[in-house]
Amino acid sequence: MTRPRFALLALGLVSLVAGVAGGLARLGLEAKAPADALAWHGALMAGAFFGTVISLERAVALGSAWSYGAPLLCGLGGIALLAGAPQAGILLLCAGALLLVAASGAVIRRQSSLESWLLALGAAGLLAGDAALALGFGADAAVRWWIAFFALTIGGERLELSRYLPKPRWAAALFVAILATLLAGAAASTRFTGFALALLAAWLLVFDIARRTIFSAGLTRYIAACLLAGYAWLLLGGVMLAAGYPRDAALHAFFLGFVFSLVFGHAPVIVPAVLRRALPYTVWFYLPLALLHLALAARVAGAIASQSDWQLCGAIGNAAAIAAFIVTAAAAALRASGKAPA
Repeated sequence: MTRPRFALLALGLVSLVAGVAGGLARLGLEAKAPADALAWHGALMAGAFFGTVISLERAVALGSAWSYGAPLLCGLGGIALLAGAPQAGILLLCAGALLLVAASGAVIRRQSSLESWLLALGAAGLLAGDAALALGFGADAAVRWWIAFFALTIGGERLELSRYLPKPRWAAALFVAILATLLAGAAASTRFTGFALALLAAWLLVFDIARRTIFSAGLTRYIAACLLAGYAWLLLGGVMLAAGYPRDAALHAFFLGFVFSLVFGHAPVIVPAVLRRALPYTVWFYLPLALLHLALAARVAGAIASQSDWQLCGAIGNAAAIAAFIVTAAAAALRASGKAPA
């Protein structure tokens, strides 16, 4: 079963590579990026790559064969976009997101909880973002719903993991109110969405268990470092969106600083569960993490100061950080594969 999962992940990685190349080309780098990678940068990253990865994780958790259709359709949607068939690509992304919603509903039927409902709402956000493109509502509407997809998905997972940290009774109600505000913003206003993201960041910085596990060691401390750095970018990105700061700076503070920082942190836990391949922690994971945040700082500063060279250098650094993390993770997994199982 692991070989098909690797194949599905490879489909998503094609969209990741093309989306990153398209983002660099948008900033003026003379890279050999397909023209469609420039036009569909957001859809490739959010709908195709992350749609594939997150729906694959959900399919593994559910354990039903039909649920693997979601990552397959999302991955094929990205390929279709790159092949110059945008209508087919967007419809495939919508179909994959719809299956992800169905898989999330199946999880709720097995065990209904606030966290599982938030994950289902996140899947619905992905579907709404893809549908916004299909129905011609434009990139701004799609981006707001993709933001809701990530915030609800990550928020649901963090709420579940932070249940072990003592919190006042009103904390969960406040969390739900913040996410309801986020959904309202996704439906209506980018600035309102930014306001909700800033509130979400404040909640996570106060109540997430990472503020305690940062004082641990090894993998636990590394994950906490990824989380807290991501929450800081979430706060900054939310404030910039709410205040009307440059779009590139605000959106990449969210998508790179928040989302990818959490991807770096959760990969050592998720990869073994999804691919049945050990991914042991190594201190080298801190290098791509540091590069990601330093390069992003340069990119955001460049956008605010209207310095295109800073933006481009920061974007190249971000691409290098993602590539370095993949290489580091692959090297760690290959070293582990040669060891006898514990």
